[in-house]
Amino acid sequence: MHKYRLISKKGEGTFSEVLKAQCIKTGQYVAIKCMKNTFESIEQVNNLREIQALRRLSPHPNIITLLEVLYDQPSGRLALVFELMDMNIYELIRERRHYLPEQRVKNFMYQLARSMDHMHRNGIFHRDIKPENILIKDDQLKLADFGSCRGIYSKQPFTEYISTRWYRAPECLLTDGYYSYKMDIWGLGCVFFEVLSLYPLFPGTNELDQVQKIHQIMGTPNAELLNHFKKKSSHMDFNFPPNEGTGIEKMIPHIAADCVDLIVKLLAYNPDERLSARQGLRHPWFRDLREAEKRGQATAKTMSPAPLSPAPSQSSVVTAKSNETKVSKVPTREGKNKDDGLPSISKGDSKKHSNVDSSTGGHDSQLLPPIGKPVSLMIDSTKKMHKTQPKPAPTLQQKTKHSQMVAASRRKKDDKLLGLTVYSKTSMTDTSRSGKQ
Repeated sequence: MHKYRLISKKGEGTFSEVLKAQCIKTGQYVAIKCMKNTFESIEQVNNLREIQALRRLSPHPNIITLLEVLYDQPSGRLALVFELMDMNIYELIRERRHYLPEQRVKNFMYQLARSMDHMHRNGIFHRDIKPENILIKDDQLKLADFGSCRGIYSKQPFTEYISTRWYRAPECLLTDGYYSYKMDIWGLGCVFFEVLSLYPLFPGTNELDQVQKIHQIMGTPNAELLNHFKKKSSHMDFNFPPNEGTGIEKMIPHIAADCVDLIVKLLAYNPDERLSARQGLRHPWFRDLREAEKRGQATAKTMSPAPLSPAPSQSSVVTAKSNETKVSKVPTREGKNKDDGLPSISKGDSKKHSNVDSSTGGHDSQLLPPIGKPVSLMIDSTKKMHKTQPKPAPTLQQKTKHSQMVAASRRKKDDKLLGLTVYSKTSMTDTSRSGKQ
């Protein structure tokens, strides 16, 4: 931490606090997430879900960038250094009197859907999508706080009480941990509505009230779906009174019909009928942003020549490294179950790297293998992986030697042209040096 000058406190959670700081050497402002728990070894640090997920997902324009990992072995303290953003979505809409421009909301939600599409396609789902975990800087949005993330191909059931209640999907509320990455899509729909309306969609006071609030707006689902959830539940009473629901359209009458249609499809009660992030990006409401993105890509292609051989992306490099290493156990944290490891991307790999944890009732816990071996206690940013080191400039002594060799070779050539052969101690030495070089 001696590299940074602490400025102020940005926020605090159950397991960490976030500080604003400035790098003493470069002057760059950063956000430092200081963990409250202590860690026994660097291997335990490398097995943290958040670090593994960020290494797999970076770089991406809509995923927060992890700049550095600071770990002090004697004390066991750990701090994660991130790029500094201006605010989160909750701070943007808090106490706001006027609606945000629809085009700005569209831009933010398109970026959020892009981050989720990238995340899900890389085998990870977030499990805590809410306004506080979505950061913005000017017009750029980035998804943050991957401390609760999980591997898509891990075996169910998962931890039941994982997401913040207001943004928890019906399958999380009604079953004993039988949910999938589609819970992130439900969270996206809830955040989408909140940014447009400036108030939360389902502000339940407890689990049962949360379900009732969903039914009051979305309506009670059919008996077939409820029976499907009931088979996987042991804690919820499924005798819900029939309710048609008021519908979302009446709650945001100032919003275009295409936009309302997208929110309704993101908030489908049945997770199988819920849109994926990729399908959401293809919705007609985002047509103008898609076309602008295509024009930008076409312009970039015409401006820059194609490379001779395609360079592998960082995500593929990270994945290749992860597949070559062994699986180790994830460290437990206070208040968290032990079933929160990350799997490898493919289904086949997830079966290979599964293990059983007796403390979680025999649930399969799968880990993303640690990526690389740490060189020191301070792990540099992944950005530095792709930077090529510039060649050092030649010293004055090297320049002098080079000029002497050139002069000696010219003298020898001139002597040959004149028919003279002159050998001296100095010329022989210069010739032998030039041969070595």
